[in-house]
Amino acid sequence: MFNTVTRLLQYFKATVPFRIVPALISTAILIGLWLLPTPDGLTTDAWRLVAIFVTTIVAIILKVMPIGVMALMSIVVVTLTQVTADSSGAAINDALSSFASPLIWLIVVSILISRGLKKTGLGARIGFIFIAMLGRKTIGIGYGLAICELVLAPFTPSNTARGGGIVHPIMKSIANSFDSSPDKGTQGKVGTYLALVNYHANPITSGMFLTATAPNPLVVNYVAQVTNQSFHLSWGTWALCMLLPGLVCILLMPLIIYLLSRPQITQTPNAVELAKTELEKMGKLQPKEKVMMGTFALLLVLWADLPALLLGGLFGVGPSALNYMSLSPTVVATLGLFILLITGTLDWDDVLGEKSAWDTLIWFGALVMLAGQLNALGVIDWFSSGLQGAISASGIHWIMAASLLVLVFVISHYFFASTTAHISAMMLAFLAVGVNIVPSEYVIPFLLMMTAGSTIMMTLTHYATGTSPIIFGSGYVTLGKWWGIGLIMCFFELFIFATIGLLWWKLLGFW
Repeated sequence: MFNTVTRLLQYFKATVPFRIVPALISTAILIGLWLLPTPDGLTTDAWRLVAIFVTTIVAIILKVMPIGVMALMSIVVVTLTQVTADSSGAAINDALSSFASPLIWLIVVSILISRGLKKTGLGARIGFIFIAMLGRKTIGIGYGLAICELVLAPFTPSNTARGGGIVHPIMKSIANSFDSSPDKGTQGKVGTYLALVNYHANPITSGMFLTATAPNPLVVNYVAQVTNQSFHLSWGTWALCMLLPGLVCILLMPLIIYLLSRPQITQTPNAVELAKTELEKMGKLQPKEKVMMGTFALLLVLWADLPALLLGGLFGVGPSALNYMSLSPTVVATLGLFILLITGTLDWDDVLGEKSAWDTLIWFGALVMLAGQLNALGVIDWFSSGLQGAISASGIHWIMAASLLVLVFVISHYFFASTTAHISAMMLAFLAVGVNIVPSEYVIPFLLMMTAGSTIMMTLTHYATGTSPIIFGSGYVTLGKWWGIGLIMCFFELFIFATIGLLWWKLLGFW
């Protein structure tokens, strides 16, 4: 009998496409949470959705199966258990609702567009130009990517378009020029380091300018609400307040990541000469390269909302547009992809063959759905109300309470696949609690710390914002390293803003 069971287990282990022990752990967590009594203030369905969400995250962390399969699992479980609706038909509508999200399709289309850089050779050309300029050391290339992010940030309302659609293809081109590729198992040469710098520059620059990411205007609105319009973060005020701490973060970030994830290739004394030689071999720009350049220029102009700035609102991109022809970042990206297709720069087989884009569509869409349903079922409100009550009952000093509010708000981003959803669900409540417990003369520094935290939290996970699944999906960084370095960078940036930031705001007269 024992031998039969042993052979059966061995056969099962060799046959099934998932890791058995992590799968058992994830299942145990789901069943355990499911059977626990429902906390006061939540419905049974809301608590069961929490169980599904936690189990999905654990299964992804433990790598039970590819992330897309785990995401599909969450959709299936939500549908079968009907925790969001009273019928299977309504439940499947809820489970698939996020796939209509423009944010998700912006990610997918950005990945598809970036394929053109490799196909046309323009990506390699751009990579060699960067190597020629900054390629004597790998860390120098990292600083080049960070500076590129910083220059683009004030004019690019979509951080996904900036970090994932513009800077990331350049980063991949540079990595490929060093033969650093996940497909070959050589990502550690320079690719892992450059991918991490590519990503972590994105949250920093997103927090430095009001127009650097889409949720920032929502933060401005919430800050004005809790102060009864007495403190308004204009474009200039935001930029001034975040200037010094942001610059310190962008200056130190490539160095810190270099120490945490040292590239195998650190000195490249011959890289400049090599790059110049390769550029000579490439010769003049080819027609399809020119089409790619023209398309990227068009995307950059529209993503940066330059028509609205120049024409006074006749045209515009995103929520800041005044109207007659308002183009969302996703519409702009789709236009770019269409141009590449009708000019023959990409063909339909290229679109169908970009597996990473369709993989991202599944797993990111499922995580966005879970976060949205948690909010719809009142889980987020329940969490915020409990926090306020706990702080009031604890009697802790207001400095500790304010610090706890900032920290919990930032760390809770592990439960969100969208900064917009997180800010919409929690920030107003946290700001309101803080304004009530912080002395009036220190309210503005608290509000500024929360404002900084609204983008710092994007460092944490591979689903934290639209940029993260694009860069993570390219395969240069393992899940463990992404989460580990993300947590370190999160606390580092919070420390910079809590020290240099507070001193800077004191110098500016905000407290």
